[in-house]
Amino acid sequence: MTQALPRRSDARPRTTPTNPHTQLDQQPTDLTIARQLADRAFALPAVEERPSAISVPGARALWLREGVPAGPREAFMIDREFAHLHPAPDFSLHLTLPPAWVDHVLAQSWGELHPMATRGLIPATTVMVYAPRNAEELEVVSRILRVSHNFAGGPGQSDQSDQKEARSD
Repeated sequence: MTQALPRRSDARPRTTPTNPHTQLDQQPTDLTIARQLADRAFALPAVEERPSAISVPGARALWLREGVPAGPREAFMIDREFAHLHPAPDFSLHLTLPPAWVDHVLAQSWGELHPMATRGLIPATTVMVYAPRNAEELEVVSRILRVSHNFAGGPGQSDQSDQKEARSD
């Protein structure tokens, strides 16, 4: 069984309160971290990289490939886009999560609800996850991204232990 997310160190970064929803500080100083996150994201099974259909220019979207059984509607921001990575200097990402994981990520200070989600304009499962700043944070953010992929319906990715664990917090 997997472990619950650790609490993120430091105060939450500053972000914009409206669109574009952007992380304003606490970005990684080592850009290798951002590249590693992108490499991991686009290596997930049945993921296709496309320009985001809902984010800023330059955002790299994760789309569940056509023909792969999809999760519930609230697992996607638009069409089959379940996550996107923001370009420099932001480096945060938006993704969808199962409701228990939304609560868990927020409680552990790894992210915040998207302002448009709080207004009901996109699924309430849409979260900004803060940019990882080091190798330890990269592991946590990668795990959160895998949960998002599972929620979207990634093949063979149904991780019930992660979902149960989030509910126990």
